[in-house]
Amino acid sequence: MKIGAQLYTLREYLQNEKDLANTMERVAGMGYKIVQLSGLGPIPAKAVKKACDDNGLQIVLTHNPAHRFLNDIDGLIADHQLYGCKYVGLGSMDGKYLTPAALPDFQKDFTPAAEKLKDAGMLFMYHNHAFEFMRFPDGKTIMEHLLSLMPADLMGVTADTYWLQFGGVDVKKWLSEHPERLPCVHLKDMTVQGFENRMAAVGEGNLDFPGILELLKNNGVTEYALVEQDTCYGESPFDCMGRSYLNLKKLGY
Repeated sequence: MKIGAQLYTLREYLQNEKDLANTMERVAGMGYKIVQLSGLGPIPAKAVKKACDDNGLQIVLTHNPAHRFLNDIDGLIADHQLYGCKYVGLGSMDGKYLTPAALPDFQKDFTPAAEKLKDAGMLFMYHNHAFEFMRFPDGKTIMEHLLSLMPADLMGVTADTYWLQFGGVDVKKWLSEHPERLPCVHLKDMTVQGFENRMAAVGEGNLDFPGILELLKNNGVTEYALVEQDTCYGESPFDCMGRSYLNLKKLGY
């Protein structure tokens, strides 16, 4: 299992080619060797690949807007062939799917793209937030229904540790129950400020990362654990990403 940087944390510094190149240099300087593409501006895939290659960064996962899966799957596959990246992610599902009657439409809409990705040697990855752990009237969560609709060979889950915790889930139990879905995982810590839950640099919050990482390392599936912090509460996101990397190094990763 390799540690990487989820670039959504640094999205404000990824909106043009010049900033992207500077940011990739800083990410590599922290010690990261792999990245997930997310939150980038309208930058051509070739320029993205060059900025990563120039700094020795391997692209292992992406997040993409839904319309590319639904309307431009061939172009999306071509981009990932250029990147050398086999994990093709959707950051969230649209709210229109969040009812018992509508959730099967997610399967209908995204299965054709997932099948094309599989044929190309890639895997469609779905990233969770907390809302997937809302319960439908039958007592099952949206996530339970989603996993029953989308088989593991067509959809992995980029499990986000913060949002699992926020959703009231036993993080380690959920990860241990779904190893076949987890080639990529987001490492995101949670701390508390008064009555507010906040995101934190990995190792500086309340999640049991020694236990989480040991579980992921030994499940035989997880290839990449990607550091993310959506909100840094006035701190530099570069500082937060750097501290996360150093904290993980101290844990032996």
